Amino acid sequence: MKTTAIHYNKVKVNDLNIFYREAGPKEAPVILLLHGYPTSSFMFRKLIPILATQYHVIAPDLPGFGFSDAPGPKIYSYTFDNLAKAMQGFIDNLKLKRFAVYIFDYGAPTGLRLALANPEKITGIISQNGNAYVEGLSTAWNPIQKAWDNPSQENRDALKSFVSLDMVKFQYETGVTDKSLIEPEAYILDKHILDLPGHVEIQVDLMVDYKSNVLLYPKFQAYFRDKKPKLLAVWGKNDPFFLPAGAEAYKRDNPNAKVKFYDTGHFALETHAQEIGADILEFMKDLPK
Repeated sequence: MKTTAIHYNKVKVNDLNIFYREAGPKEAPVILLLHGYPTSSFMFRKLIPILATQYHVIAPDLPGFGFSDAPGPKIYSYTFDNLAKAMQGFIDNLKLKRFAVYIFDYGAPTGLRLALANPEKITGIISQNGNAYVEGLSTAWNPIQKAWDNPSQENRDALKSFVSLDMVKFQYETGVTDKSLIEPEAYILDKHILDLPGHVEIQVDLMVDYKSNVLLYPKFQAYFRDKKPKLLAVWGKNDPFFLPAGAEAYKRDNPNAKVKFYDTGHFALETHAQEIGADILEFMKDLPK
């Protein structure tokens, strides 16, 4: 009998305990779900049961997020290269030979680094507001870009406003027509994690290091052109951080890319999990097993 029950586990990866959610038949094709800022695999709570009817779904928490280990920045260097290395160790530990990957927000540069390193493992990519193009960056990035150019203490301190409860709620609610669909547990859990010792510095480090992702955009785009992976962009069109142009740009480099927009914001799964889940299931039908 097929089950969509979600199991909660941890695995040791390079001295880090990585928490992950897992559901669906173990013998089915794998889909790896990579979350973004400031959330965790909790963001997939509505999507996992939909996908697990047909697929083996695995959703880890990145180091420094959710229920995974979060060593202090003096012990562990919070860069996107290191997040990708942790996820490489994760897929190696779980012996994932081939998988589709869902990339969202911070999960995009993390997952695309995995794709560059393991193109033979990637059966397809679902990008949900996962940016890989400069034209996808809105002006909301301006304060962060200022710190890229000059990571002074003053500019780093200015980024701490992004971890306030108001800013976390802003990310969830902006662009959402019916805000009563947003479960408060989501942003309250995110804020609780952000309030743990050392987590503000972790997030500031990653915001400053986001510049490394933009510098990799040409390599990501070359991967799309050269490998032409099956790709579905599912995009909350009212996202205050990642613009619809970032979704459309996928088609420029990859004729296999399909793009769908939804009338919602950054955290599109909060309001459109059923629709996005159905679109992913349809997309996955054509992927190599």
